[in-house]
Amino acid sequence: MSDSPIVPVQAAPSIRLTTMAHGGGCASKIPPGELEEVVSALSGQQYDSVIVGLEDGDDAAAVRIADGTAVLSTADFFTPVVDDPFDWGRIAAANALSDIYAMGGDPVVAINLVGWPRGVLPYEVLREVLAGGLAIAKEAGVPVIGGHSVDDPEPKYGMAVTGTADPDRLLRNDAATAGLPITLTKPLGVGLLNNRMKSTGEVSAAAIATMTALNRDAAKAALAAGIRAATDVTGFGLLGHLFKMGRASGVGAIIDRSAVPLIDGAADALRDGFVSGGTRRNLDWVRQDVRAGAGITEDDLLLLADAQTSGGLLVIGEVPGYPIIGETVAGSGIDVR
Repeated sequence: MSDSPIVPVQAAPSIRLTTMAHGGGCASKIPPGELEEVVSALSGQQYDSVIVGLEDGDDAAAVRIADGTAVLSTADFFTPVVDDPFDWGRIAAANALSDIYAMGGDPVVAINLVGWPRGVLPYEVLREVLAGGLAIAKEAGVPVIGGHSVDDPEPKYGMAVTGTADPDRLLRNDAATAGLPITLTKPLGVGLLNNRMKSTGEVSAAAIATMTALNRDAAKAALAAGIRAATDVTGFGLLGHLFKMGRASGVGAIIDRSAVPLIDGAADALRDGFVSGGTRRNLDWVRQDVRAGAGITEDDLLLLADAQTSGGLLVIGEVPGYPIIGETVAGSGIDVR
């Protein structure tokens, strides 16, 4: 008899969660242009304690509570991006925690946010979702204490996360300066692969591994390198988040398309047309500020606008061990070469 370990084969989920929502993951966000118009009604608030507020659409709010301490606050939830409930919980938790890491902070506590079709999906499935979220929170060393739930026709899950940071060492999206390299800490293509999974049921292990990976180590490496400007790449795609950062900081950017890393299978999913509506809306939003160089195709731009879920950090500056995909320049807009 062989001494090789027996690896259990995971059965396909009996309930395809991705079929129960009109969109999946961060691709289901309200389009960026529409969202900015809505939240403009909240602008103009004046509090001395607020370090980072609504003005530039940063990843989390930052409020000074004492000398040397800032509290970071964020919330993120979305509809199913995969069919396995445990993996969905893991992905949603990693995505919510990412906002704290993207600001250079340490998450301290999380609470669950749940919308659940209680007459349609059994609570056993919800328990698996919550268990997945808890598994990632434990990996991050963050207690999950309580939360809020509503009866909802579409299943939704995420977390509100509170963290702390040094107010003088925040990673911000309005602190980019010209003449610095641009680093991306996770490959692109999650949106394409998720859309393929939703359409065909074909699971991408590479996409799940990327989405469940914490941005903690990348954030710590950025802080150690003296970086001041960063954001995470989620539903608005690389182009959308880079555009927001450049606009807030008053700089332009050049992206080397060939240097942008891709998840295994993403190029095939693009070729086969698995482009989400959220990705197309992202590109429409930034198109007038993007200049495509010779040889850059519409598919190249769609890839760079691909709506990511739990994507990596977009860092202005060199972070050892992660790929450089371009540089910041004086001016405005984004050149893709």
